[in-house]
Amino acid sequence: MDKLIKSISSSGSFRAYVLDSTETVRTAQEKHQTLSSSTVALGRTLIANQILAANQKGDSKITVKVIGDSSFGHIISVADTKGHVKGYIQNTGVDIKKTATGEVLVGPFMGNGHFVTIIDYGTGNPYTSTTPLISGEIGEDFAYYLTESEQTPSAVGLNVLLDQDDKVKVAGGFMLQVLPGATEEEIARYEKRIQEMPAISTLLESDDHINALLSAIYGDEDYKVLSEEEIGFACDCSRQRFEAALITLGNAELKAMAEEDHGAEITCQFCGETYTFTEQDLEALIND
Repeated sequence: MDKLIKSISSSGSFRAYVLDSTETVRTAQEKHQTLSSSTVALGRTLIANQILAANQKGDSKITVKVIGDSSFGHIISVADTKGHVKGYIQNTGVDIKKTATGEVLVGPFMGNGHFVTIIDYGTGNPYTSTTPLISGEIGEDFAYYLTESEQTPSAVGLNVLLDQDDKVKVAGGFMLQVLPGATEEEIARYEKRIQEMPAISTLLESDDHINALLSAIYGDEDYKVLSEEEIGFACDCSRQRFEAALITLGNAELKAMAEEDHGAEITCQFCGETYTFTEQDLEALIND
């Protein structure tokens, strides 16, 4: 199971979340059979949503949509406050790397678009916020959303590193936020440290990347770990849920499926699980 650690500076002026999301992104890659660029883009979106969900209370559900007009299409993720996240990318087959270094490319192929969040508090009135994509690298777009929409100055780093076979090697990231009461001197000190910190990819390659991230964020300043929470990829789809969806189609359409197609197959977009309904299953739904 992956983990997310919440921490706060001893002064109470800054808080930081650091994540190991390796299994989360590895599971997503396996379920969707994504190629390199699609794996990294989807992985970054899942990590961003894990951070966003950890910032909510109660039984909220958070949907993140990264909507670009280029190669990837839309990336959709849904997370909850219990540490579960699921997601998919429309185009699973984007596989573009720099020739000289082999670096997986994401930003240039996202295109123009928006970073959309929908927070459902369970009250029937979800809150939606939209900010423009500023780079397509997703981490920068997420930081811009936090600063502009939630009015909380934030630094974000998130990435997915692949091995020589383009399988997920390690994934994770961090979020650092300025809290009310921070002095200009403190802010300048943290800004300098963030600007000078190693690349997120370098930190993730450390033997203990969770501690490497915390050390890079806080330097020699004291901080307190507030909690350590389990996070992971989990889909809440079920046969019963898709049965309910089929029933909404009405008897005429169900009868046509039974007579013309002799059944139905439904695949969950979020996890790739396929549910098969035979002709007899459809007839039973009609009779019920």
